[in-house]
Amino acid sequence: MPSLRFVTTNSGKVREAEEYLAGVRDVEQFDYDYTEVQSSDLATIAAQGAEEAYEANGGDAPVIVDDAGLFVRGLDGFPGPYSSYVEDTLGVERVWTLAEDLDERRAAFRCVVAYTDGETTETFDGAVQGTMVAPRGDGGFGYDPIFEHDGETFAEMDTERKNALSHRGRALAKLADWLADRDA
Repeated sequence: MPSLRFVTTNSGKVREAEEYLAGVRDVEQFDYDYTEVQSSDLATIAAQGAEEAYEANGGDAPVIVDDAGLFVRGLDGFPGPYSSYVEDTLGVERVWTLAEDLDERRAAFRCVVAYTDGETTETFDGAVQGTMVAPRGDGGFGYDPIFEHDGETFAEMDTERKNALSHRGRALAKLADWLADRDA
């Protein structure tokens, strides 16, 4: 089975990709710090990162890069593609403070996975809808304590449940289907 290199330093993301791509591709972690372009479009960021990483990889194997963010409706989609920077700069508690008095606290976690093999670059998106809430739970990471889906925050869910409905998982499932069709 051909391998696919996932450009990430997060081993949890690699395990999630292995689950979704089982039987379609072997997944290897590729630790490469690509240049993250500034864009309001997750697909642009992920695709350019994948293309750069593929070149840095020497073209030995196809690569995937994901970019994700928390999009809060009442904040016009903020923090969106800037979620990691905002979390590092302001912290999750202060993002909740921005959202707590909003009339519109619906939000979505969105993810785009970009695939490239040097000839073809494709993107696959996934999203999960939820609501911003006061921090709850001890699990997960990032914005998980303030993002509620079906009555539970992501930080209150076990990893298996969270991964079964995650935005990244939904994007990876689309990638898996595309790869399976392509290989057929």
